[in-house]
Amino acid sequence: MSLKIKQDHARFRDIVRGRIKSNLKKYVQKGEMVGKKGKDFITIPIPTIDIPHFRFGERSQGGVGQGEGEPGDPLSPGDGQAGSGQAGQGEGQHILEVDVPLEELADILGEELALPRIEPRGKDRIIATRLKYTGVAPSGPESLRHFKRTYKQALRRQIASGSYNWRRPVIVPVREDRRYRTWKQVPLPETNAVVIYMMDVSGSMGDEQKEIVRIESFWIDTWLRKHYKGLESRYIIHDAVAREVDRDTFFHTRESGGTMISSAYKLALEMIETDYAPTSWNVYPFHFSDGDNWSADDTRLCVELLQNRILPAVNLFCYGQVESPYGSGQFIKDLKESVGPRENVALSEIADKEAIYASIKTFLGTGK
Repeated sequence: MSLKIKQDHARFRDIVRGRIKSNLKKYVQKGEMVGKKGKDFITIPIPTIDIPHFRFGERSQGGVGQGEGEPGDPLSPGDGQAGSGQAGQGEGQHILEVDVPLEELADILGEELALPRIEPRGKDRIIATRLKYTGVAPSGPESLRHFKRTYKQALRRQIASGSYNWRRPVIVPVREDRRYRTWKQVPLPETNAVVIYMMDVSGSMGDEQKEIVRIESFWIDTWLRKHYKGLESRYIIHDAVAREVDRDTFFHTRESGGTMISSAYKLALEMIETDYAPTSWNVYPFHFSDGDNWSADDTRLCVELLQNRILPAVNLFCYGQVESPYGSGQFIKDLKESVGPRENVALSEIADKEAIYASIKTFLGTGK
């Protein structure tokens, strides 16, 4: 019975996985499915999957405690209406919510978008060490004494010397019988990464644009966490001035005023140089805006910062231009002319939620 239940559960998980894959593009566009449950799970609605359940027949008589009455009154068939309003003709939609581990969701995303595995930048890594027991030795600390091997050695010695009495099997190890675990330190490379999200929060970036950024950043996080043991996220908002904020503030701040993109790039560069040495960290800056910048001079400063200082220090720089009725869209054109041909640069124009799917592939399909 237990085996049958496991088989049914595995078959159900396969069905769910297939439904997620076939509807992935729709789920990517829907912001309501992007909700983490704890640290490892999210909830995705899977329509039209009906699981087995009990169905009760019509109740032909009232039950205890139903309707009006006094203590001692006999029970009698009820004559109340089951409900009000007209009956519908269509079949209701069955909604089942399933918990999907983020790692499995990342696998599905990678399969559907044909995303290559990320190759961490450079050869240097953050190196941790762990102890690995490699054998036994006749000497060592008492805390590592191998009791089973010690008694086996004592048994061999007593049998060889003829002192072992099978009628009275008493085994007394002596000092020469003791055996101890031997160990060595094994280097354990860990590839850590940091994602630096930057977003224009000037008046032209409305709630719809921020929602697009929120959904896309979730999928970016999901894919990167699959490849890196440790992933940190930092958030920068900017109009004419940039500042670091927490995640909630990042997605819910609305300001007005001008836009000076170089302020965000300067702050991101300061983070990288202070906290994330390129020899030990894999760095991913993502910038989202509607393409407006304060002046051509500031755009030239942004290009200079990217070419000379940011791009040499990062795995991949991604710029997503979210379409806004108030944005000029000029910035991505300038980036295409100046840094677009570089291998560790990905540029994407995001017209609406339907464009998120293609934008994710543009950003993560580089394998950087």
